[in-house]
Amino acid sequence: MSYDVVILGLGYVGLPLAQQAIRAGMSVLGFDIDETVVRSLGDGRSHVDDLSDTDVEKMLAGGFQPTSDETLIRQARTAVICVPTPLAEGDGPDLRAVLGATSAIGRNLRPGMLVVLESTTYPGTTDEEVRPRLEQLSGLTAGIDFHLAFSPERIDPGNEVYGAHNTPKVVGGYTPACTDRAEAFYGRFVETVVRTRSTREAETAKLLENTYRHVNIALVNEMARFCHELDIDLWDVIHAASTKPFGFQAFYPGPGVGGHCIPIDPNYLSHNVRSKLGYPFRFVELAQEINTTMPAYVARRAQNLLNADGHAVRGATVLLLGITYKANIADQRESPAAPLARHLAALGATVAYHDPHVTTWELDGVPVSRTDDLHGAAAAADLVILVQNHREYDPDQLARLAKRFFDTRGVTTVGEAHRL
Repeated sequence: MSYDVVILGLGYVGLPLAQQAIRAGMSVLGFDIDETVVRSLGDGRSHVDDLSDTDVEKMLAGGFQPTSDETLIRQARTAVICVPTPLAEGDGPDLRAVLGATSAIGRNLRPGMLVVLESTTYPGTTDEEVRPRLEQLSGLTAGIDFHLAFSPERIDPGNEVYGAHNTPKVVGGYTPACTDRAEAFYGRFVETVVRTRSTREAETAKLLENTYRHVNIALVNEMARFCHELDIDLWDVIHAASTKPFGFQAFYPGPGVGGHCIPIDPNYLSHNVRSKLGYPFRFVELAQEINTTMPAYVARRAQNLLNADGHAVRGATVLLLGITYKANIADQRESPAAPLARHLAALGATVAYHDPHVTTWELDGVPVSRTDDLHGAAAAADLVILVQNHREYDPDQLARLAKRFFDTRGVTTVGEAHRL
């Protein structure tokens, strides 16, 4: 048995990639060290938002083979690494999963194979960390005996317009021939493939994309603070500025940034600049400072709203609506709801939540009270905070029901609501 590709890491990045490859008629092996994930997928059950159980069943019917047996890697012509790279101590990426996947490939690498790293990391990782390990374990030489490339993932969970097929794919190879091979591979199931000069440019392109968003979100988050003090409606300001047909792109404030990309990836670049060049990447570090303090700012605003009505935050019931990092999905990675809840609890509030996508929620090992009665809980709470605006919510109706309603997403239109 041989496979067109083995995808290592069957999460939010790897599984949609596997689905698209299957749709293109490719034979796909899915490798993961988590036996629970492998068994679940083998039984036709999905664990990511963008794929349903039916999607996984169709993948299995199309030949998708989930496994935890690394020896099967040698049967694939291409190996793609899609494992997580969380922050480690010092704000650099934790490469343990990447190096573990690299080692699994290295032990099974055959001449002629293509190896692609998709996991977001700092510039130089492919050449300085992945390549030497592959060469040492296999005895083969990159660019001569096997091909090596980096292609940043661009998965946007919950995006109903852009997916793996129609989102342009950036590829950068260790050699031009490696880039050729990676371009040919992705060209089989992605509409547009964009080449870079090398792996480093491809790695940096991903970090630039997310740093751009990180900095601009920080800009409007800082504006939200002083606009509130100056009695300026920032949401109206953004709407007005957005009418300019050139030179402006709208970004919006919020209770903090979440997901794997925005709160984490720019730090890889900042860490790389500091460690290799010895000076700070000031834009990134300032943006990180602003965005990470937003949950504390929202908690203070919540306290002020209660105080204005003569109600102490200590002992008050605060209901959080939507605790995921993005609307209409179940993904809680780096969600600002968690630090917000911690700040509120530290002030003495009793925190509860409602989220149609999350049935249980724990903070530091302690379960947070969940309500199924949205309208009843909104009316009973001393303060309701809209943290994430899921499609299941009618914010104006909830604002009318609530004693106090704090809208951190700028979606309400009624006078009963207080907006960020």
